[in-house]
Amino acid sequence: MQLAASSKHPSVRIPPLEAARPELDLSGPILLRALENLTAGAEALGGIERYVQALSLKANLFKDALGEGKVQSLELEAFMGLCTFMSPVRRRVAPYLDAKGFDLIRGGLVTLLDDTKDTSRTDQRLADFCKLFPDDRKHAFIRDLAAETLHYFDPERYPLMCRWVWDAGTNTGALREMWFADDVDHIIIPAPDNYAMFLVLRQELSEFLTKNGVFSNVLFYVDLLCAQVYSHYICSQGGSYLRTDFSSEQDPMQYTRRLLGLDGVEPRSGKTRLKSIDGTAFILEDTNLLGQ
Repeated sequence: MQLAASSKHPSVRIPPLEAARPELDLSGPILLRALENLTAGAEALGGIERYVQALSLKANLFKDALGEGKVQSLELEAFMGLCTFMSPVRRRVAPYLDAKGFDLIRGGLVTLLDDTKDTSRTDQRLADFCKLFPDDRKHAFIRDLAAETLHYFDPERYPLMCRWVWDAGTNTGALREMWFADDVDHIIIPAPDNYAMFLVLRQELSEFLTKNGVFSNVLFYVDLLCAQVYSHYICSQGGSYLRTDFSSEQDPMQYTRRLLGLDGVEPRSGKTRLKSIDGTAFILEDTNLLGQ
């Protein structure tokens, strides 16, 4: 089943596409099952709208910390607060939580967020940010840092472009798990991991959601749907290597929350999953997105 995309979505302002429009073939039944599981699984913490509100609050955190030129004077503690809610980043960023490392990151963020209204340079922005750091597995999180920053700083212009959504280099991500093909495990998905593709993916998922009764906060519903699809893949891997990045399963939404960074703070103590290079946990007060 191929889902048609629409540029007339009532809740999403679509930036113009400069590149050729990618063709995506998504599975309607897979998406419907994921939406049903998402709705059912979210009930334990107050329903899916509570998750949507948590993502909206996350976006507000990024805007408050980085908007109106604040990125140029961003302090380390404020940056660490943001890292708390970026799962791939908080596990790897510790070596850069000193004066020298943070200066490099802050300089990169200043350039990344310069004139974000110009979406034609999105792919170049991401590439330039990543080039500031070594090109190795230990620094793969840098792409996710840039992608999450753009998305939560300006959710309407920038879809979520993290590696777990789609990584063309490894042929992995939520896109693969929602692709319509009988032999999806044995094919290379013909989709680049560039701005145009992620934008079209968001458009098609938005269309799917509105056809299934979602008419507000569609952008964050798309994030939740992608995370739910990929969390199903993680669960299906059983004891594979992915378990090293995710703790043992406790509830059906655990991995969905982890992918979206909504599990970053222990509510009672304020202790976060972000640790410094010496292993000390970062303490964040008064920020608990889901109020568990």
